[in-house]
Amino acid sequence: MKDKLVEWSYGAAWRLVRAMPEPIAAALFRAGADRAARKRGRSVERLRGNLRRVVGDSVPDERLDLLVRDGMRSYARYWLEAFRLPTMDKTELLRRFDLKGCEVFDVHRAEGKGIIVALPHAGNWDLAGAWVCARGWPLTTVAERLKPEAVYERFLDFRRSLGMTIVPHAGGERAPIDLLAEAVADRHIVPLLGDRDLSARGVEVSFFGGRTRMPAGPALLALRTGAPIYTVNMWNEADRSCGALKGPVPIPTEGTQTERVAAITQYIADDFAAGIAANPADWHMLQRMWLDSPAAGPDGGVPQSAGRGQEPA
Repeated sequence: MKDKLVEWSYGAAWRLVRAMPEPIAAALFRAGADRAARKRGRSVERLRGNLRRVVGDSVPDERLDLLVRDGMRSYARYWLEAFRLPTMDKTELLRRFDLKGCEVFDVHRAEGKGIIVALPHAGNWDLAGAWVCARGWPLTTVAERLKPEAVYERFLDFRRSLGMTIVPHAGGERAPIDLLAEAVADRHIVPLLGDRDLSARGVEVSFFGGRTRMPAGPALLALRTGAPIYTVNMWNEADRSCGALKGPVPIPTEGTQTERVAAITQYIADDFAAGIAANPADWHMLQRMWLDSPAAGPDGGVPQSAGRGQEPA
């Protein structure tokens, strides 16, 4: 029954938000974000703690409150735009997003190489992916397998409708990294969300003065394929979302694979930190992030990003 309710809720939201005039939908999502910020539920408090790490102890609580409110507004905007993406034509997609430095995609593809892009949970990564596809570049990424299965399939259909090739994070017939390596060989753009993996598989890094773990996937894929890795800073502006590529990430030539993966992942973490510090309200991290943060059980509130891209296993 619960799975059916979740499935129905997502389906209803997709239909309703797409049918509404955008200004009305935007006002409703903004009001919902403000209400959530005032209630300070578990996910909002987690966001507040994460943003405190970003801005430091010198920022007064009143300013942090405003930053959390803006962060919830940015997160609500992500969901609003995600629900409305299937209604946007190519012209609208190209208007809604801009990626600085994207000319390197054509340069590397002309050399016969795919490109790995490591990105944080910031701005609107679904809109970014749709924009890449609208520009005519092939894109392959990973999606976390969700429960209920019907919601997972809905998100897969949604992303595929935007032109993306989606590899399941788990439960597929082949390992994700094998499929991603083939995509790189076919000169695809391969974006991978890479700012959080607190499992034992994650690579420990320093991040805003604390210790956390981030996915090894981008580094492992680069070492396996020789493809360049770029990082991207993502943020929102009033009338569009934006990104800026940085790279390529230096690839160490000496040391064990474990040491090389650690060095690459730390470099990615440092790039993420610079981008997040510049636009902290657009970092959508409503989950536990640092290893020394208290683990308060399952994260509550709104899901972090259903069906989001993940690191390859």
